Amino acid sequence: MTGCNRAICMEELPAHLILEILSSGHLGAADLACFEATCRMFCGDHGLFPDRFQSMVEIAAFHLCKAHSIFSSFPPTARTKLLDRCGGNWKKVLKFLQSVEHSSSSVETSSGNMQVTAGRYHTLLVHGSSVYSCGSSSCGVLGHGQEITQCAAFSRISLPSQSFVTHISASHNHTAFVVQSGEVFTCGDNSSFCCGHGEVGHAIFRPTRIEALKGIPCKQVATGLSFTVILTTQGQVYTCGSNAHGQLGHGDTVDRPTPRKIELFEGLGHVVQIAAGASYTFAVTDDGVVHSFGSCTNFCLGHGNQHDELVPRAIESFKMRNIHIIRIAAGDEHAVAVDSSGYVYTWGRGYCGALGHGDETDKTSPELLTSLECHLAVQVCARKRKTFVLTNEGCVFAFGWTGFGSLGFSDRGISDKVLQPCMLDNLRPHRVSQISTGLYHTVAVTSRGLLFGFGDNERAQLGHDEMRSCLKPAEIMVHQAMDDTYIEVQDN
Repeated sequence: MTGCNRAICMEELPAHLILEILSSGHLGAADLACFEATCRMFCGDHGLFPDRFQSMVEIAAFHLCKAHSIFSSFPPTARTKLLDRCGGNWKKVLKFLQSVEHSSSSVETSSGNMQVTAGRYHTLLVHGSSVYSCGSSSCGVLGHGQEITQCAAFSRISLPSQSFVTHISASHNHTAFVVQSGEVFTCGDNSSFCCGHGEVGHAIFRPTRIEALKGIPCKQVATGLSFTVILTTQGQVYTCGSNAHGQLGHGDTVDRPTPRKIELFEGLGHVVQIAAGASYTFAVTDDGVVHSFGSCTNFCLGHGNQHDELVPRAIESFKMRNIHIIRIAAGDEHAVAVDSSGYVYTWGRGYCGALGHGDETDKTSPELLTSLECHLAVQVCARKRKTFVLTNEGCVFAFGWTGFGSLGFSDRGISDKVLQPCMLDNLRPHRVSQISTGLYHTVAVTSRGLLFGFGDNERAQLGHDEMRSCLKPAEIMVHQAMDDTYIEVQDN
C-alpha cells in the first residue's frame, strides 16, 4: 500500500485504498469500523496517523463529511461548532449528518429501506420498493379504492408498475407520494383541491398522478389541513389547495386547484426542506434560514405576533443569532426545529407542555430547549399538543399531552401532561431511526427494521384490531410471504 509508508496530511487525498472506498459515497458506521480494522491490519499502529486524525478511518469520515450536502451548506462557524459538539470525532459528525438525512426520508435498515408517516387516523409505511397503509380510509386516504373503508392490517397500495416510492406524507384527509421518477401521486378528500388534480371536488380513492407537475421532478411532499406543499429536486416549492390564511405563499388568499410555484423563493435561495402545519407552512433554505407563511393564530410562524403572512417571511430570531436550521416540524398548534449543532427549539402554543419548557406558557418566537442541550437531536416530530425528539444515539424523548397513550409512557394517565422531555424507556433497548406521530397515535422505525406503534387504535391505525389502544410501544412484526408482505402486531 503506497499510502502506508508516510503520514497523511489533511489537505491531501488519502491513499488509494481510502479513495476506492470513498468513491462509493455510501460508507456507513459498520463500513467505517471494518475499514479501520483493515487499515490497521496492513498499516499497524506505528505512528502513521497524524495528530489531527486518530486513524485513517477518521480521514475517510472527514472527507465524507466535506462532501455531504447538509454539511457543505454550513458556514465555517457552524462546522466548527458541530465538530466541537462531537468531541472532535469526525465519525460522530458523519453519523449525525446521515441520521438527519435519513430521519426525513427513507432510512436504511437491516431489513431494507423504510419510511413511516402517521396521518390523522391512518398510517403509511414504505418497505423496500412497496408502500402500505392501514387505518381509516375516510375519503380514500388509504389509496385502496372506494370499496375499502378501513384496513386492520397494513395492505399494499397499488401504484403504476415500477413506481418506487421515495417519500410519503399523510395528513388529516389526504395522502401524497413521490416516486423515484420524481412524479407526485395523491389521494383522499379533494373538496379543497388539496390533491392538485384541478377543480375535481370529489374524493380521489386511488393514488393519482398530478399531471400539472409533469416534467418537473420532485423529491418531497408535505400535507397540511386541506393543502399540499411540494419540493422539487431543484429546490423550488409548489403549493395547492385551501389558502384561507395565505398558507400557499402566493401573496393572496385564493385557493389553487393545481400546484403553483412560489415565485418569491427564486430570490431567497435553494429550499432543502418543507413542512406543513394545520394552516401554515415552513420552508428551510440551504443557508439555514426558515421561511414561514400562513396562519399565525398560535404564534406558529415564529415572528413574535399573531399576524398571518401571505408570502414567505424569514424567522428573524434565528437569523439574528446566526442559528443555522437544518430540520423543522409543524404541529397543529406549535413548531419545533433542529439546528446545525443538534440543538432543539420550540415555539407556539404551550398547552399541555407541548413546548417542553416545564410549563404551559406560549412562546411567540423560537426558544432553545435547554433540557436537551447535552443531546444531539437528529429529528423532531410534532402534531396535536405533543412533540418527539430523536437523538443521534437512537433515543426518543417525548413531551406534551399523553392522550390515548400516544406519548408511549405506560406509567402515565391517558390524559396526563408531560411538561419536559422524558426518554421513552420502552424504546431504549432499540436504536430508533425515524418516528412519526398522527392525531392520537405514533409509529417508530428502528435501525434493524423493526416497527413499533403506540397510542389510539380505534380505527386500526396501528395495523391491528386486537386492542383499541396501546399505552406502550408494541412491536409490529414484518414477515415475508411469497412476493408480498403482511404485517402483524406483537406485544413488546
